[in-house]
Amino acid sequence: MLRATVQHYVDTVEPVGSQTLVKRFGFPASPATVRTAMGVLEQKGLLVQPHPSAGRIPSQQGYRLFVDDLLPAPGAGALQLEKELLAMSLQWAALDDLLLHLARRLADLTGLLSLITRPQRQESTLQAVRLVPSHGRLLIFLVEADGTASSLNVRLPPGAEAELTPLECWVVQQLRNSLNGTLHWEELPSQLESSGRVVRQALSSHRQAGHASLEGAVALGWGGLLAQPEFSQTAILRPLIQLVEEEPQRLLRRKDQESAWATAPAGATENAAHGNGVWIGAEHPHPALRACSVVQATYRTGNGSRGQVALVGPMRMAYATARAAVQSVATSLQRLLS
Repeated sequence: MLRATVQHYVDTVEPVGSQTLVKRFGFPASPATVRTAMGVLEQKGLLVQPHPSAGRIPSQQGYRLFVDDLLPAPGAGALQLEKELLAMSLQWAALDDLLLHLARRLADLTGLLSLITRPQRQESTLQAVRLVPSHGRLLIFLVEADGTASSLNVRLPPGAEAELTPLECWVVQQLRNSLNGTLHWEELPSQLESSGRVVRQALSSHRQAGHASLEGAVALGWGGLLAQPEFSQTAILRPLIQLVEEEPQRLLRRKDQESAWATAPAGATENAAHGNGVWIGAEHPHPALRACSVVQATYRTGNGSRGQVALVGPMRMAYATARAAVQSVATSLQRLLS
């Protein structure tokens, strides 16, 4: 009966009564019996009655039970998308072209907001640093634990060149004693402060630039979302638009964000482990998502980078199709980018 109530509300956006359920779904019981059963579901917190004279609609708890235990098979559209993606080959000149294509297919299929983040490499551990002076400049060569090498070119303060050899020895010793590549700059000897300040600022800027270059996401389907009655009020839609445009990573869950999501309900955490799953209403810690559901899955590239594929919409959504479609796109991206 809960499954039927969810299906009817997703299809019609109308509260449903017992007589409608009996007629549409052919329950072998009288409307009075079904009405009593619906009352029990309401007492359990799985259905709510928006108005005294209205029928009932699923609650957030009802949607959670539906997603966890009562989800039907995905629709024909999701199955067709899976077949289409299996036949896809890597034919795009740029990664964003591929992400745009897949985000558009997701949005067209579901009528929801589709969002795909660019793959981000996990924080790598600093393994080695070399400092080489060159005509008033300082070349900083970096090697990280995953094998990535890079170089920085910064201005060297006058008189600081003599500090570079002992500074490099200090850095080498710090890395040797550290398990995570951390440099404890507060322990830097005072006689190395001039050159140490330059290296510290360069490393900090390098790390921030690396994060900024990978941030952001491809988001399509605002038109479909605007057509949903749940988003007819600007006060509900504006925070979501701002979040997607300015901080899309906060909308999604990644494995390295465990501490930031510690306040999420235990059931939601289990269902979104490792960045996969369904977040319903207030299960999401960000207030902009309290009236929404987020269906997401993680994809990984050949170099260990991770990205997220997600659909955002009202709690009243076709969860089976949304989850199957998101997983198909994530699987396809992982195949194409590995």
